[in-house]
Amino acid sequence: MVGLLNVLKPPGMTSHDVVASVRRLTGVKRVGHAGTLDPGAAGVLVVGLGRATRVLEYIQLFDKEYWAELNFGCETDSQDSEGEVTVRGDTVRLDESAVREALASFLGESVQMPPMHSALKHQGRPLYRYAREGKEVERQPRPVTLFRCELLDYEAGPPGVARFAVVCSSGTYVRTLCEDLGRRLGLPAHLGFLVRTAVGPFALADAFTLEALAVAQAQGTLIECSRPLTDGLAHLPSLKLDSGAAERLAHGLPVKIAGQPGAASAVGETCVALDGTGAAIALGTWDARSETFRPQKVLRTEGED
Repeated sequence: MVGLLNVLKPPGMTSHDVVASVRRLTGVKRVGHAGTLDPGAAGVLVVGLGRATRVLEYIQLFDKEYWAELNFGCETDSQDSEGEVTVRGDTVRLDESAVREALASFLGESVQMPPMHSALKHQGRPLYRYAREGKEVERQPRPVTLFRCELLDYEAGPPGVARFAVVCSSGTYVRTLCEDLGRRLGLPAHLGFLVRTAVGPFALADAFTLEALAVAQAQGTLIECSRPLTDGLAHLPSLKLDSGAAERLAHGLPVKIAGQPGAASAVGETCVALDGTGAAIALGTWDARSETFRPQKVLRTEGED
């Protein structure tokens, strides 16, 4: 089986646990996910089966959407409710308008320091492993963009609780946003709960629970839950091929494509090559001078449907 599954990860499971569950359920050996969700978080986890794992790194580039609950009153060493409290503070003076304005101030481009409790790697090891050993390593701030940061609900407390929606670029840490928001207001804060509501075109409303996938597998309809590789590549330029070119590309050979519409805009970028049915065949680069597509990752071999 080859395809993408939009899985609703429940709180309490690691992303690795979800992958292992899908592997057992489907019997497919090569299974992976497109971006870690913390164990305590819930929501969209895109899982790739078989050759679909080759497109997961591109799915990670999609913008993400979240619902978050922020708790005022204390900071923790992990920036969420799972960590040890490091700072406490009074939130009596905090009102809704101040929270709303502070959230809006984060809109646009900025830089963010990755948290130690994250899957980002340093010298080949995830940062959270250093954190568990009580170590802190040097990190560099990373550029992020917030397209939406809107207050949904606020309970004055004390301590105050704010629930908000975020649409952000890949690589944004909402737990860090919560702590930064509190500091901008002059108060300690941390992430209470997080739900990822979308990864690009993969939305929470369309996600399947592991239980639903198990039922589909038992009924022989699991393939109907999967989505094509093109759904995970919708943000990339695409080039359409005739049957002869598609056959060559399936062998990993470069192909000439004369007069390809929109090809000029794809020069120097990773592109997806499509066959006559719109199915993804390969990822590669377009050389405008020679009008040649050079494959880097073949997604379908000759003779496959």
